[in-house]
Amino acid sequence: MQMDSGTVEADTAERGGAAIELKGAVFTLPVLKLRSIELGAIEHELKVHLARGLNFFKHAPLVIDMELVAQRAEGLDFVALAGLLRRMELFVVGVRNATPAQAESAVASGLAVLKGGITREKPPEKAAAVEPELPVASDVSPRRTRIVHQPVRSGQQIYARGSDLVILSSVNVGAEVIADGNIHVYGRLRGRAFAGVADDPAARIFARIMEPELAAIAGSYQVFDDPDAAGLYGKPAQIYLEGEQLILAPL
Repeated sequence: MQMDSGTVEADTAERGGAAIELKGAVFTLPVLKLRSIELGAIEHELKVHLARGLNFFKHAPLVIDMELVAQRAEGLDFVALAGLLRRMELFVVGVRNATPAQAESAVASGLAVLKGGITREKPPEKAAAVEPELPVASDVSPRRTRIVHQPVRSGQQIYARGSDLVILSSVNVGAEVIADGNIHVYGRLRGRAFAGVADDPAARIFARIMEPELAAIAGSYQVFDDPDAAGLYGKPAQIYLEGEQLILAPL
């Protein structure tokens, strides 16, 4: 059966306007940073990690970070890697920190390339003329802060774009608090907290009562299934990134 364009337009109008709406949204994506391109080793270590927090990552969209294997992964089979992850109920949506060849291979495999698309080789830089230093402006605005007065309920997501996030109450189980900068919770933190999501590894998470389900800073995730191991469960504490490991420490 064929339908001409006039019929499509009429049908769309009868349903009340446009067929789609395209808009931006905020999502927190787990990042899988590869240290090896050997699929067997990747599968083994993923099983170990997922066993500690499978409920958080099951059916999750995943970004592959190529930074640590960029110089030795030109032949990485993205189709095979994506298939392996699908069998583990993880779904690759894109790659980052890829070389031009890796990026083109990822695109050919149906994956997106994060941060500006396929990278290009930079032309040689010309020597820049030396300019005198300018005085630093005294009225530079500090990073903004978003303040939330009410408790963050289960299923609710709060995002502080381009700013720190201050929660004057508590974050319940099943809730998400996200910030490009730091996160401060003056009550009980029992949900999921994602700080430094705009690639700020210096961001921190602070809570007066630290009981998180999951925490992440600049894409490095950790499930705190046993925070009492550090003697800090239910106490004032902070989470920060040291190297590639999240550290739970007292305030």
